[in-house]
Amino acid sequence: QVQLVESGGGLVQAGGSLRLSCVASGRTFSNYAMGWFRRGPGKERECVAAISRSESTYYADSVKGRFTISRDDAKNTVSLQMNSLKPEDTAVYYCAATAMIPYSTLESHYYYWGQGTQVTVSS
Repeated sequence: QVQLVESGGGLVQAGGSLRLSCVASGRTFSNYAMGWFRRGPGKERECVAAISRSESTYYADSVKGRFTISRDDAKNTVSLQMNSLKPEDTAVYYCAATAMIPYSTLESHYYYWGQGTQVTVSS
């Protein structure tokens, strides 16, 4: 089992920044690729970023150039730096862990999920 706990969400004005963090406990964190997903109001949950065990990364087109995913295996942490936030980024953000190599963008491939953290971007 892997337990994931997100933090760092909140209310921010458009153009602002937030940094989300996700701390893992349980099984060896470095064995997993990690993803950040979000579910906006009335929308399906989508993968916005993912990072492999070797730190290759994926970004959804909607966040490319604005969001940065990183991991620190020594601290069992994956982070999502979000800059130039837009109202359409408003969502509950989830971190998740998968054994897929190098990573996956499919929700069904992720075994472990955090509880989510709310990000609200005001216009």
